[in-house]
Amino acid sequence: MEIPSLESLPYQSYLDAEGKIPDELTGKIGVYAIFDRARTLQLANYSRNVYLSLKQHLTRKPHQCYEFKLQTIEKPSRTILEEIKQAWIAENGSIPPGNSDRAVEWNEAIDTKPAMTEVEKATYEKSEELARIKLLKTVARRVEAEILETLKERGAQMEFRFNPKIKERGLLDL
Repeated sequence: MEIPSLESLPYQSYLDAEGKIPDELTGKIGVYAIFDRARTLQLANYSRNVYLSLKQHLTRKPHQCYEFKLQTIEKPSRTILEEIKQAWIAENGSIPPGNSDRAVEWNEAIDTKPAMTEVEKATYEKSEELARIKLLKTVARRVEAEILETLKERGAQMEFRFNPKIKERGLLDL
């Protein structure tokens, strides 16, 4: 397969006129590049379900996800996907934030513990396990509400359901 240059692919809006990530990306296998409002490359990555990956990135980095470029492939091949990703990063001339030391922010569950207030931190330190779990859930719900509000301000009109089981560890993930 010939690797398409990043430059040759069209920019696509992250959210369509209805405020949704295009449904036709559900289940698509491909390599995608995410750009911020200034069209600066933020992340190059690949996925077996581009729709779900784009949705995850939007919840984690709503202010860096404005447009994307995409190359889909029919048969999953990690080798081909990785080659395209690396070619796009090289073409960019610098490593995007989401592919550097900030990759965790783009790819892992959101850790809400840093959002604890000083009072919450002090309470957490002196609490028993059950009270700690309850406190982490409270912090996670507060951060979740802030994320949902930000997504609403961005114009996102789709449902975002966070995994309730990991909130008790202070984590948020779709």
